Order: sequence, then structure tokens, then C-alpha cells
Amino acid sequence: MTWRITASGSARASGAQRTSDHQEAVYEDILSDFIDRMCASLGIDGDPKHMQENAELLDRGFEREFETRALELSDGLRSYLVTSCVKQDLLDVIFGLGPIQDLMEMENISEIMVVARDQVYIEKFGVIESAHRAFFSDELLLGTIERIVAPIGRRIDQSSPIVDAHLPDGSRVNAVIPPLALKGPALTIRKFSKSPLQVSDLVGFGALSESMAKFLRACVSSHKNIVVSGGTGSGKTTLLNGLSGFIGSRERIVTIEDTAELQLLQPHVVTLESRPPNMEGKGEVTIRDLVKNALRMRPDRIVVGECRGAEALDMLQAMNTGHDGSMTTGHANTPEDMMLRMETMVLMGTDMPVSAIRDQVVAAIDLVVQLNRFPDGHRCVTNISEVTGIDEERGTVIVEDIFAYQLPGDGHYAGGKHVHTGYIPTFIEAMLAEGTVDLDTFF
Repeated sequence: MTWRITASGSARASGAQRTSDHQEAVYEDILSDFIDRMCASLGIDGDPKHMQENAELLDRGFEREFETRALELSDGLRSYLVTSCVKQDLLDVIFGLGPIQDLMEMENISEIMVVARDQVYIEKFGVIESAHRAFFSDELLLGTIERIVAPIGRRIDQSSPIVDAHLPDGSRVNAVIPPLALKGPALTIRKFSKSPLQVSDLVGFGALSESMAKFLRACVSSHKNIVVSGGTGSGKTTLLNGLSGFIGSRERIVTIEDTAELQLLQPHVVTLESRPPNMEGKGEVTIRDLVKNALRMRPDRIVVGECRGAEALDMLQAMNTGHDGSMTTGHANTPEDMMLRMETMVLMGTDMPVSAIRDQVVAAIDLVVQLNRFPDGHRCVTNISEVTGIDEERGTVIVEDIFAYQLPGDGHYAGGKHVHTGYIPTFIEAMLAEGTVDLDTFF
């Protein structure tokens, strides 16, 4: 038996002791024809543009169609299929990610969540469902996690039971092991898109309207400071990546992330990634350290993957000191909540009076783009809001919605519409003079 390693790094058997190469080729031809006929019966056209529709057709009709056609498979072909599947499972355990290896290769799956060795879930098109997979043991699952983190210099053990890492393709990984994870090792993989989505793609998905996309393009071109707000899994990084695509190719961009996910296509991009402490508790480099250092790197734009703590202060100061057009994301459910969260994050790093923090926020941030993920899995931009001032009576930052998402009103979340609220941003005059936007964007 001989082996070969594929371009993706997983192993495949290229020969077998009991099945000749010629017989394998015959079986593969028969299988190819069998699959073609199943696709035709299910209505699957194989067009990448119809990936979601094709996946849904497969989910609904595969078992019924396979049962109908199973008798077409000879005993020899069935034996070949079983042998190949078992062999591949063993190879995935040795060289890959075990029973979730093939899930990594499915483009319609965006997230893989291992709750326990026998509980694996996936997210497809925003909806979480069981993957019907299991690891043989906790030890095998832990070994898979160690294989992920070891090549990038991270470690996970009882003294350091939490780790953030990424796979060679950029997919983000978080793992927690006992004693913190009571059911056994827990693993979460946020898959990295091979071809990053652009804002035009998000318009096609209904995540925002064409008018909103034109307005956001104009805001990025006019160097407005933007915060993308939303909950976990709402699509903040995807939208931030899309907005970053509007930055000019001649600008110097510095990106800062805990785990590098942004895929900017401009030529002049400096990518920085934070670093956890080593086994002795030394050598840590935080997001805040990197933001401070970025100010010395003569950036035209600073793009921070996510503000979670005291680095928010440094980000606001960067926006206020000549680095217009910078962008970041944060966790919040509404634009108003995002402003409150900014205050809280700044207070993590300074004893500055809250009133002074609000002044910094209003002076620094021009726009909040709010994303939401609804219970049915639908994700979309629900608000594009301008930061306009401070309500002295309430002691809060004022945000005015420019665009908003209206629910359809039939109990569903998808199928609503994005509308202009009637509010015209205060900076529109300068943008009209620059020619980056026209009033047709709003009316």
C-alpha cells in the first residue's frame, strides 16, 4: 500500500493491497456516473453560485434518493466504499482532524463546535445542527487539539487550559480542556473563507441594500472612522473585511488582530497579531501594545479586528490624531449599546472622567454599522448610524439612524427591507463636494 499527501495536508491512499489500481479506476468511474445521476435527480447543478440551494436540495433528498438507487451498487463496489471510508477515517485520525476533517472541506459549513467527544455541531447558513459525528475518546480529541496548536507555538494543558489559535488555512480555533471544560475537551472552529466575501456579495445575500453599500463605500473613501457592532457570529469580521476592500490601493494599512482573519487584497498591508504569554508568563504582546506601536509605523489606516478592552482608548486616540478612516469591531446589540460599551472598555485602561470619554467617542467615531443575527440564522445590517453628539440630560452619546432594517411583519426575520430613515448625515456636504456620494443614494 502506498500513500500520498494532498495539497490540503491530509493523507490519501493511492493504492490498496486487495484492490488493484485498475479495479479502483473502474469503481471510481462507476461512482462518478452514479453521483452524476443522483445530482440530476436531486436537481443539483454544481454551480458555486447556487451552493446554498444545492446544499439544501442535498439535505432534503439524499437519503430518499440513495435508498432508491442503492440496488444499482454491486457487492464489490459496496465493499470498496466501506473499505475506503474506514481507511479514510483512520487517515484523518492520524494526519488530520479526525471525524471533523471532511467538515473542514465543506464550503457550506461556517463553524464546527465540539461540545464533547460524542457531541459535534455545525453551523450551516446561520443555523446550528448536529453533525452526527463523534471522536473515539477524549484522548483522541485532545490529541487533535494539540496537533492544531503545537505548530504555531501555542500550548494547552491543565496549567493553561484555554487556547486561541488558527489552522494553516486561517480558520480560527478556540479550545478549552478540563478542569475548565467539565464534559471533556471542547473545540470551536470558525472556518476561514477561501475567497473572502465582498460587500457586493453581501448585497446579493440581502444583508444590506445597494444604497447602503454605496453609502458605506463613500464613507470609507472619505476617511470616516467606522465601528462595526454586533453579537457573536453576526458577521462583523466579514463586513469589516468587505469595508476594508474599499480602501485605496495606494494607502498604507496596518491590521491588528488576536488571530489574523482579515484578507485585505491591497498591496501595502502590514498584518500584526497579538501573542499570549509563554510558559513562564512572559513575552505577552496585547492588542493594546500593537495599537500603540502601529502609531509609530506611519499608517494611513489602522484596522483593529476587535476592541475588547483597554485598547479602545488607544484606538479612539488614533482616530483623533490624524488616522482618519480607521475601523474596528465590537460586541453590542444596538448602536447605542456600542457607545456604552466603548465607555466601559476605555475605563478598563484609565481613570478618565466619563464625560471626557464621551467627548473622545463623539470626536473619534463617525459611523456605527450594526449587524444582527436573528433566531432563524438570518444575518443582516440592521442600522447604519451617525454619532452626532452628547445628550447632556441623559448623559449618553447620541446616534442617529441613517438606514435601518424593517422586519417583514409576518413572524419571520428574512424578507424585510432596508430603508433610508430620512436622516441626512451631518458630513454629507463634504462628501458631496468630494464627489464620493450623491443624494440619489438616499432618495
